[in-house]
Amino acid sequence: MPFVELDTNLPAGRVPAGLEKRLCAATAAILSKPEDRVNVTLRPGLAMAVNGSTDPCAQLSISSIGVVGTAEENRGHSARFFEFLTKEMGLGQDRIIIRFFPLEPWQIGKKGTVMTFL
Repeated sequence: MPFVELDTNLPAGRVPAGLEKRLCAATAAILSKPEDRVNVTLRPGLAMAVNGSTDPCAQLSISSIGVVGTAEENRGHSARFFEFLTKEMGLGQDRIIIRFFPLEPWQIGKKGTVMTFL
């Protein structure tokens, strides 16, 4: 059950239409998770600075159970997410930051319980 949050200082009008849907599909493919379990939040128009600059930038946060827990896994994920974001958003790799957060099943609530019991 991946949670993906894309923050950017690009105004909403400069974010490609349907990006959240394509990011959902890309996340499912990259993390080998069913698309109907991927949750995406897109927040454009934020006050942001990356590397000390307010030039167009983005920060992607990815939280998931079982697939973002090692450097080796995240190196591969990172390459694929960077490829997707640079193409979709027209940003250079130096303007994008990705953060990975491993989750445990007991940290996700669903259907009145937690994923541990589903």
